Order: sequence, then C-alpha cells, then structure tokens
Amino acid sequence: MPGPSTHTGVHLAVDAGGTSTRAVVVRDDGTCLGYGRSGSGNPISAGPERAGEAVAAAARDALDAAGLPAEEISSVVAAMAGADTRGPTDWLVQPLAHVGLPTDVAVEADLLAAFLSGGVDDAGYALVAGTGAIAVRVRSGRLDGVADGLGWLLGDDGSGFWIGARVVRAALAAVDGRRPPTALTQLVLDELRLTPPEGTDPSGQSAAAIAITRELYRALPVTLARFAPLAFAVEGDPTADQIVAEAGALLVRTLRAVLTPGVTGPLVLGGSVLAQQERLATTVRAAWPTQDVRAVDDGVIGTAVLALRRAGVPVDAAVHARIAATLAPLRG
Repeated sequence: MPGPSTHTGVHLAVDAGGTSTRAVVVRDDGTCLGYGRSGSGNPISAGPERAGEAVAAAARDALDAAGLPAEEISSVVAAMAGADTRGPTDWLVQPLAHVGLPTDVAVEADLLAAFLSGGVDDAGYALVAGTGAIAVRVRSGRLDGVADGLGWLLGDDGSGFWIGARVVRAALAAVDGRRPPTALTQLVLDELRLTPPEGTDPSGQSAAAIAITRELYRALPVTLARFAPLAFAVEGDPTADQIVAEAGALLVRTLRAVLTPGVTGPLVLGGSVLAQQERLATTVRAAWPTQDVRAVDDGVIGTAVLALRRAGVPVDAAVHARIAATLAPLRG
C-alpha cells in the first residue's frame, strides 16, 4: 500500500462529475502527459463504491496514456461532485491506493474546478448543468456562494436529470392521453430499445407504458438524465420545446440567486448539458448579453490548476494556456 508522496514534479488531477470522470497527469510547468475518462464519480448519485471505481479507472487510463508508473505521481487532487471536501474520503483513497497512487489525496470542490477551467480569475461566477445543476459565486479564489446543487430528489432544477425525467414523464403522459402526442414517446422507446405491441394489455394499460416503466424502475433514478438529449433532438415538438424553455428559465433563476454587485468577473458555463446543448447555453447568455461568458467542456483544466497550486506552483495565464493546449490532443 503506497504512503505519502514525494515531490517528482508530476501530479494527477481528477475531475469526478456526475456524468463522467476525467483524469489528467500534469507536470509542474502545466504540460499534460496523459488523459483518462470513465463513468460517474459522484459518490451520492452513483454510490461510493461505483464512484471510487470510476475514479480509479480514469486514473489508470491517464497513467497508461502518460507511460508513467503510479510511483512517479507526487500528488493527487480530486475535484468531486457531491463530495464534502472536509468529510471522509476512504471510498476515494482506497481505490486510488490499489492503483499505486499516494494516499494523501486532496479533495477540492468541482465547482471551483469548473470556474478555473475558464481562466485564472480570482472572482466571478459559474453555472454548471450536467446530471445535476448548480450556480456558484467565487470571491478571492474561493467559493463564496452557492445555489441549488441539492441532488435529483430535492433540486437540480434545469439539470440533465430534470430534463430527462420530464422527457420520460411527457412520453408516458402522451401514451395514456394525459398530454398531447409527442415525438418524445418514440424516442424514449428507441433509447430503451423497446418495441412493445400496439394497444393495451388485459389490465387495460398501454403496452408501451408498461414496457417503459418496467425498464426504468429497474435502474437508478439518476439514470433518467440519459434522456435529456432527446428534448433537444426534436426541435419544433411543442412538448420538447416547453421542457427546454423551462429548463433554461430555471438555470437563469439559479444563477440570479448568487449574483451580487460586490463580485464582478467572468461567467463560466460548464457541465455536459450546457456544453453539448447550445440552445440552453444561448438562453443563459441572452439573460446577460454584456457579460464575459466562457464555455468549458468540463472541470479537468481547473482541476489541474488546483493540483499545481496545491503543489506550490504559481499558475498564471501562460500556464493555464499550456494546460489547455497540451490537454486538447490527449482528449482525442
């Protein structure tokens, strides 16, 4: 079992999100050497065991891509979605230790990593919408205010889960006549690879509704986020358009909750939904047309920044640019 690390000038930065986990091996000068990607690293939505396995898998892939043994890594920083940065991290440390990595893992907020992926500013805002949704205010380089991010059961308004759940609900409501017909119904069936017969079963319930509900009740609730892209796939469908419009309005409301006149700086948009669905990002930009808005794919660049800072390495605009430039080809 590896113990505390020694400084080699090479670090592992892990951005563990609700949708996916990214890991990058980075040198003191900001040069990225290897990159890995795996599944959800959120210990709340995916569970600690699955999240730990995902982090370890991404770390192994990053090390393999860099062609380096785990012993060459002097420090590990993980930016976690759904993690208490002050809480116990055995679920995280043990899987990484099995890879051969140092056990003194530093945990940072994934929101700060998302903000720092957009630059080295010490103040501003970030709105992240992936599986979950949250807005944050940054002041003096630290988190200063947060809105939402309460998880799929209690919040995450406008998130991938929120959109996906409403896609499925709308599809089912159309099947039994509670809502008008929508193209979302067939898209949900296609996504689940279901071909139920027409009509109803002996109980009088729609065969399509039975097939969809049976399949989805077998899965974790948070996996409804997989249906979010369907809302954007049928532009012009009234039901889908309404879901997208409501999601945008909710994200704008969440961001407004953290805005304050005392903090100025860029607005960083991140998370898989905002990164991949331009219609939603456009709604947010339109609410603040004069704001310096920066879009990021994820928080991995910011996590590398945090890893270097933890190691005592000053990170200026040039180092940030080097991280971004050397990471891009590794992503493929």
